[in-house]
Amino acid sequence: MAAVVAEGLSKSYSDRRGRRAALDGVSFSVADARTLVVLGPSGAGKSTLLRLIAGLETPDAGSIRLGDRDMAGVPPERRGVALVFQDDALFPHLTIYDNLAFALRIRRLGEAAIRQRVHEIASSLAIDAHLRERPARLSGGERQRASIARAILSEPSLLALDEPLAHLDPELRAHVRAQFATFRARYPGPALYVTHDHVEAFALADELAILMDGRIVQRGDPQTVYDFPADVRIARFFGSPQMNLLQDTMEITGIRPEYVALRDDGSLRGEIAAYERGGSDWYARVRTPRGELLARVPGNRHERRAIGDNVGVDLPAAHVRRFDPATGKARE
Repeated sequence: MAAVVAEGLSKSYSDRRGRRAALDGVSFSVADARTLVVLGPSGAGKSTLLRLIAGLETPDAGSIRLGDRDMAGVPPERRGVALVFQDDALFPHLTIYDNLAFALRIRRLGEAAIRQRVHEIASSLAIDAHLRERPARLSGGERQRASIARAILSEPSLLALDEPLAHLDPELRAHVRAQFATFRARYPGPALYVTHDHVEAFALADELAILMDGRIVQRGDPQTVYDFPADVRIARFFGSPQMNLLQDTMEITGIRPEYVALRDDGSLRGEIAAYERGGSDWYARVRTPRGELLARVPGNRHERRAIGDNVGVDLPAAHVRRFDPATGKARE
């Protein structure tokens, strides 16, 4: 049985233009020891979703179950949902040890048991050297790891993370993200993680849900969603760089840049307009009669063809995705 089940969640807010739907009929489930990552652009409704699950707001329609309990009317403090926000939300006047021990003391555990559990999780998350320091003395990554440790120590029915790495610099984001498997090993329950970051979604999700305009538009394992986007909006949004989309009157053809091959011959001809650096690879921007596309060029192979060269472009059929030009929906 799923540990978390949401069915038909809807929530609207009023503004100067009237009522606006933040969520519209959102349904999902998360099993124990599984991480569902909800990926979406700003304003998609991600934070609203977490607030409804945590009981900080009430849905206009729909239901939430945590385990075998219906959450209708259950206040936040009785739901057992541990929220981790973008800001670490640690108590600034307490040491890291006392921040971590806080939830255990509320449950009236003995100090010996508290000390053992705090040191165990602090060691596993590499913050044990900072237990006697206050949060202000720690780096952003260390504070966020402490915040996650505190959430895990509360033994929640659901660990809910609201873009917890958003305020960290790229190096710290990568470091904390790499330790996520350690977090999960310490917490065997379900986790709901919302983000707008594609790398985090790929790295952390057991299952991925794409949220756009208040609706879940596709769910599945991350690789399947990446390879088989359900419509052109998802194709444009998920992936960096985004999927190439070439349109004519009959259909929209999509293909990821890593599958586009530049050859002396090819099914399509084009002119190299520019090169862009992408980590260890380069991307060639090629103008073709059907539109502009990107082709990944590993290493320094871009030196073989100059800007302005006419090249063949091969689009392997196995990696081509086709979409209806009227609806944007994927064709089978």
